[in-house]
Amino acid sequence: MIAVICLVPIIQVDNLVKEFHRPKRFDGPLGGLRTLFTRQYISTRAVDGVSFSIDEGELVGYLGANGAGKSTTIKMLSGILVPTDGRVEVNGLIPWERREQNALQIGVVFGQRTQLWWDLPLADSLRLISKLYRMEPARYRRNLAQMTELLGLEPFLSKPVRQLSLGQRMRGDLAAAMLYEPRILYLDEPTVGLDVVAKERTRQFIEKINRETGTTIMLTTHDLADVERLCKRIIFIDRGTVLYDGPVDRLKRRYAPYRMLDVTLASGEDDDLDTDRIQLDVPGAEIVERGDARLVIRFDPEVLPVTDLISAVIATHPVSDISIVEPDLEGVVREIVEAGEVRS
Repeated sequence: MIAVICLVPIIQVDNLVKEFHRPKRFDGPLGGLRTLFTRQYISTRAVDGVSFSIDEGELVGYLGANGAGKSTTIKMLSGILVPTDGRVEVNGLIPWERREQNALQIGVVFGQRTQLWWDLPLADSLRLISKLYRMEPARYRRNLAQMTELLGLEPFLSKPVRQLSLGQRMRGDLAAAMLYEPRILYLDEPTVGLDVVAKERTRQFIEKINRETGTTIMLTTHDLADVERLCKRIIFIDRGTVLYDGPVDRLKRRYAPYRMLDVTLASGEDDDLDTDRIQLDVPGAEIVERGDARLVIRFDPEVLPVTDLISAVIATHPVSDISIVEPDLEGVVREIVEAGEVRS
């Protein structure tokens, strides 16, 4: 008898809507007074019918331009905001109805805000968080030691939070969010403003906890290097609506099917390499750039295998170096935002 394993989503979102209302502003001499007492409102729909599900242990990128509705969605999932319409379940709980129980199972990091106490040493902030989440002393000491090692906290544990650099504070916030072992971690712009070294340490930490503890992670970011490094699946929203939900590779294939073969030619006996005279007679490949001893060849790997192309190039021209250039996610996302839709 074969056992069938059914994956149950740990996060389930169905037709989620959030509208914000603000008083209509009036111009003129008495405009401020009219605005103060008006009953006319302007509605803005920040999230407009968003639906998705995330299985336990997934690491999903939640992408979109500024104002697309990413942070608003995270705030509804964490119970900070109540939606206008739709249904949300996080590990079987409705977040805004059972806020305390929901808070015990989630960790949240907002890149522009901190959950640490500004004037207290980082160690004291983490100790207070352990009390808030009712951690046993032994479990707190074990997890603190693990976070200190993974994030390199030791040099600044005794420093007040206000004296920490942005990168140090972000590491402290990550430690605070994971100290009590939540099943779900929401990361909203966790690498914003960080230098290259701090970004890499943050990415390594996210990757490690997802792989080793099975923590479900939802990552919103404008740094697409984070997504390409960490996420196999992305949910892309624009104007509060989901445009794409699926693997990163499939989105790249849809919007950027071509690859580039960057070829550096070896010098001949006369040391004269005139790339303008070089022709490539390979169906499915095209020379798109020529330089000093260099050719850039565009090809579709679905039509022309890269091994066949490399063999054809080497067979007809002396080569000193060759590399494949993959399309970047940033260009793909830019095209989606400009088009305002995802091609089928």
